[in-house]
Amino acid sequence: MKIIVLMKQVANKDAVLRIGPDEKWINETDIAMQTNESDGYALEEALRLKEAKGEGEVVVCTLGPQSAKTVIKDALARGADRAIHVVVDDANKLSPYQIAKAIADAIRDENPDLVFTGLQSDDASYGQTGVVLAELLGIPHGTIVIEVDRGSLGESLRIKRELESGWYQWFNYKLPALFTIQSGISQIRYASLKGIMAAKKKEIRDVTPAIEAFAGGQAIQKVYMPLKTKQTQMLGNGDAKAGAVELVEKLKTEVRAI
Repeated sequence: MKIIVLMKQVANKDAVLRIGPDEKWINETDIAMQTNESDGYALEEALRLKEAKGEGEVVVCTLGPQSAKTVIKDALARGADRAIHVVVDDANKLSPYQIAKAIADAIRDENPDLVFTGLQSDDASYGQTGVVLAELLGIPHGTIVIEVDRGSLGESLRIKRELESGWYQWFNYKLPALFTIQSGISQIRYASLKGIMAAKKKEIRDVTPAIEAFAGGQAIQKVYMPLKTKQTQMLGNGDAKAGAVELVEKLKTEVRAI
């Protein structure tokens, strides 16, 4: 059994973000980076599946610049067996389709039984890369996975998905399949000293995507901080009924909400 886990490097949640000089993305030169939160849970679930099966291989795949090697090394220290690094310097300029296409080209020959991704990234938050990747690989997918029945692993896998309005769904997927994992699905393990030492000997294969992989897609025109504006109006001059009448009139004529 082979499981590929997609992991992304993102800005630290506590970092002070500043817009870059080209206004296309944030300035990442002086901020700390970390592993995308839901990707960490995806890795943990893959490791637990491997342990439950008693055999198999967990392969981490990261798309990003050379600095993303820190995400890979952390994953290898936690227990992943090897890694694939799709080296792209300006990953933030790529659309979910372009990212998925580059990753699909890099992992297709691996013929994985399972592909795990985080539900969405903490920076762009598109939540589309995993779904598009499944389509490009020609395999079924399940989103917002909050529980995996490890005892059901065989030619299929039973998973629990979160739906709307407090509803959930248990569903059996034939393998190979791709799942996007929700944060909080399990308790993430820390890298042990033994794992950190072992990670130094594990394979990291660099892949440079063909330029054709970046055809089409979308482009970010501008990134900006939202303007903070506040305007308070007192309605009715202390009379609640008169204030309600004025409010309804404003909702009709100015806001056009009713």
